[in-house]
Amino acid sequence: MSRQAVLTYLRTREGEFLSGEELSRQLGLSRTAVWKAVDALRREGYTIEARTGLGYRLAAAPDALTETEIRNHLGAVDTVGRTLLCFDEIDSTNNYAKQLGMAGGEDGTVVVANCQTAGRGRMDRTFQSPRDKGIYLTALLRPDIPMDRLLSVTALAGVAVCGAVEQTCGVRPKLKWPNDPVLNGKKLCGILTEMSLEAETGRLQSLVVGIGLNVGQTAADFTPEVAAMATSISQELGRPVSRPALAAAEIEALDRLYTALKGGDLSAYLAAYRRDCVNLGKTVQLISPLGRETVEAVGIDEQFGLVVRTADGAEKTVRSGEVSVRGMYGYVE
Repeated sequence: MSRQAVLTYLRTREGEFLSGEELSRQLGLSRTAVWKAVDALRREGYTIEARTGLGYRLAAAPDALTETEIRNHLGAVDTVGRTLLCFDEIDSTNNYAKQLGMAGGEDGTVVVANCQTAGRGRMDRTFQSPRDKGIYLTALLRPDIPMDRLLSVTALAGVAVCGAVEQTCGVRPKLKWPNDPVLNGKKLCGILTEMSLEAETGRLQSLVVGIGLNVGQTAADFTPEVAAMATSISQELGRPVSRPALAAAEIEALDRLYTALKGGDLSAYLAAYRRDCVNLGKTVQLISPLGRETVEAVGIDEQFGLVVRTADGAEKTVRSGEVSVRGMYGYVE
């Protein structure tokens, strides 16, 4: 495609002016085809300067979650991200990935959307997914590993997100148990993992790991009840962040996670989780259908369960499917 060829060549000489004649000669295109490709790229949001006697120069790329822009930042991956499907709008990246899984979709396929019309969180809560603001990304995985190892996937994904944000933005979020990356005490991201099992054997068919990361939202982009507990990277840093670069970092982090998950050595992830968990050493509330219980969070076990000490001094371990955890005076604290 001439548009992609022109963009790729401009990127190889980024910052330089390239004449239409050189582009035509190097790419085997007519001068008219080069002009049409430049015009198409401009309509897609690329800033391409044109100066008489000098030619064309790529000045800026759009903050777009397209395959072209994400792959421009994406390094080599083993499995996750080899197949990358990008949508401007979709109902839910998790829904689409699950449908791909049932249809035989490739292990490691990543689905990315600029906007979700029916984004979902845990327990069927709505996940607000406004256009041009966040990164809504799901990886389809087919790991051939023991089921008990899969219980920690959501927590592991939280560690992966924290690493991707640190790599791209220079600041590392913390983790609110069990799997919420938080920045300055507010929720930055939602993670939803879902499994599909064979009805007869109970064998895993596919696993989807969905991540909704708030990047460019302002307080006005959240409903009032969500704004009290949620934030975005740009809000906290006071500057814009490249969504394609951050999406690429997420994919690379998920690819490393998948390799570790299949290999079975998750010690580095467990150490990172214990270091980053904001709940440890604090008094928290356990929230379940039976009510609320005040306890002290004292540790994280080998399966990423939260070890708590009750009022009578006894210790017990709770799992994310059993309870939710809140601070005494807010979302974290």
